[in-house]
Amino acid sequence: MKMKNFFCMATMGLMAMACTSQPAVDGYVLKGNIEGLPDGTHVQLVPVSHDSELPFADTTVVNGQFVFTGKMEEPRAFHLLVKDAYGSRNLMLENVQMEVTGNLVAKKESDGGVSYNLSSLAVKGSPLSARYDSLLSARTHLDSLYALNGRKFAAFDSLMMAAYQVKDQAKIQELRQSEEGKARAAADQVFFTTVDSLYHQVVMANKDSFWGPLMMISFTSYLSEDMKPWYEALSPAAKQSYYGQKVKEELYPAGKEGTKVPDFKVKDKTGKEVSLSALRQGKKYVLIDFWASWCNPCRKEIPNLKKLYAQYSGKGFEIVSISIDQKKADWEKALKEEGLTWPNFLDETGVAALYKVKFVPTMYLITADGVTVGENLRGEALATKLKELFQ
Repeated sequence: MKMKNFFCMATMGLMAMACTSQPAVDGYVLKGNIEGLPDGTHVQLVPVSHDSELPFADTTVVNGQFVFTGKMEEPRAFHLLVKDAYGSRNLMLENVQMEVTGNLVAKKESDGGVSYNLSSLAVKGSPLSARYDSLLSARTHLDSLYALNGRKFAAFDSLMMAAYQVKDQAKIQELRQSEEGKARAAADQVFFTTVDSLYHQVVMANKDSFWGPLMMISFTSYLSEDMKPWYEALSPAAKQSYYGQKVKEELYPAGKEGTKVPDFKVKDKTGKEVSLSALRQGKKYVLIDFWASWCNPCRKEIPNLKKLYAQYSGKGFEIVSISIDQKKADWEKALKEEGLTWPNFLDETGVAALYKVKFVPTMYLITADGVTVGENLRGEALATKLKELFQ
């Protein structure tokens, strides 16, 4: 579809225009002066959200510059991004004069795409964006810790990856049981615990305003069940805010138990198309498991799933795991690390959207006919349910 130089969108009481005309008098003006973006490049503002959002505004680069103008009913968080490229820069859009400056260099990714380090761009003129940057800086410490672990265990990770590539299960187990393997596992646990703790501190420090729920959304791609206590600790004002309502919708979606789930099609590693109805054939119960490589609760649940799969797979139990990872390499790496033996797929066909998945892990236990008999059962609750069903 041929793109226009700009378009305007209005939604939920918000109005925005992306254009190259004179600045608005009583709204916002977001000017960009960025070296490294070719003329004609589309720059977009996309709402910070866990839903699949259309661009709020779109404009094009002319002589290395672009401008967005319009008026906000209330401040909102956005991703500033380059269309069809990886990378984004979070900012708050408010009715002030704002400027984005910096230099960008296009980087070729392994999948053939292009990325830009938009996070390096400076945003000036917006007090709310400055505060947003300050709250998001919690990630800096986590990035440093992640990189430190990567350097510290580089040799071990290389050996483990080599063992996975040749499917040497004996070597994999040997490495896991080694002192270095135990140290790696312990370091990973410390990292995940630090992530939870640091994010929780930021949210609780801002629990009395929209910043609390906004940071719950900004720090994650999907909300997990473990974050329900975070929501419950928010003030009434925070819960009633736009972002508070968004968080509630994610954490407390309408239940599906007793209803028939929709069929879907996914592609396996070879590109072969497989449907849920085909995966159900010959099975008594199927657990549809939505997860992600970066999801700590998801990874913690895997040992329990392995135990239950070994116990009941021979009796007609199947697990179908669907990863919502954005990058295929991240998903494949996690598969190798966890040694998963049941059907696994990367969500490239919108299955999570079809099932209105708002957080991971999300699980649906269904019958051979596709009727839901359990929702988001984990740990002992899932074990108890399967014992009851297979008696």
